[in-house]
Amino acid sequence: MNACEQKQTEESNDQNNTLETQDKKTSGNPIIEGWYADPEAIIYDDTYWIFPTFSAPYKEQLHFDAFSSEDLINWEKHEKILTAESVEWAEKAMWAPGVIKKDDKYYLFFGANDVHEGEVGGIGVAVADRPEGPYADLLRKPLIQDIVGGAQPIDQFIFKENDDTYYMYYGGWGHCNVVKLNDDFTGLVPFEDGTLYREVTPENYVEGPFMFKKDGKYYFMWSEGGWTGPDYRVAYAIADSPFGPFEREGIILEQDPEVATGAGHHSVLIHPDGEHYYMVYHRRPLSETDQNHRVTCIEPMTFDNNGKINPVKLTFEGVEAHKVMN
Repeated sequence: MNACEQKQTEESNDQNNTLETQDKKTSGNPIIEGWYADPEAIIYDDTYWIFPTFSAPYKEQLHFDAFSSEDLINWEKHEKILTAESVEWAEKAMWAPGVIKKDDKYYLFFGANDVHEGEVGGIGVAVADRPEGPYADLLRKPLIQDIVGGAQPIDQFIFKENDDTYYMYYGGWGHCNVVKLNDDFTGLVPFEDGTLYREVTPENYVEGPFMFKKDGKYYFMWSEGGWTGPDYRVAYAIADSPFGPFEREGIILEQDPEVATGAGHHSVLIHPDGEHYYMVYHRRPLSETDQNHRVTCIEPMTFDNNGKINPVKLTFEGVEAHKVMN
């Protein structure tokens, strides 16, 4: 091939790639390249964001990447927004970001070190001026390190109540606690009875709590089963209070032998129109047996006439384009 022919071929490939991007009607699943799990999805201003766990052996989980999109179709990668080098107490197993914006600052809560009793680790907090970071360790120590009520301090989710109270739900090892955060996220605020921790564990809970509010009701969600196995799944409850009681409604996300296994540890994107909900989750491709080979996917999430969540179907198509602001 001479230089002229090569140039024409490159121009043709560029045109084809552009057309493919323009003609792409759905996100496809997985929506981002690489092994990523435990995705925390959120909307900041007019942009969708996903903050996942880098899915690798524990000793290699030393950083977080983030991904942003204006339409749910095309995603931009933001590399190493927080690394173990900037968290002096984190040595491994940096897991499951929980993110939120407050007072023009962006906060990223994370688990580190797969902490056990008497060890250094647990839930930390990092802060940045932009969603893509870079994030800096806010406390230079864990916010929560102790094993309280049997709950390993991991998998934190931050829930903002209508009165601007910030609750954090967290916990592994089959137990879930809720705590109240202070104004600058540097510590905990006691509940009315003087306690700092309140257990809210529902039936079959394992890890990965998530909460949203709809029509005055609190929808509490969690993961069941083992994260390394095919039976990992998501269940939920509906309550009148952020403290429950959370009576299990049933499973809404699970494996599909035609699509993928190990579907779980999710979050929910709620479009500002209040009508479109999206479940962002991880799953394991059928061809993969490595426990860390997990990918991040997205599906529409809908409700029946009684406000119950309909089972979410695993697909390869994903979702249609939808901008935050139309």
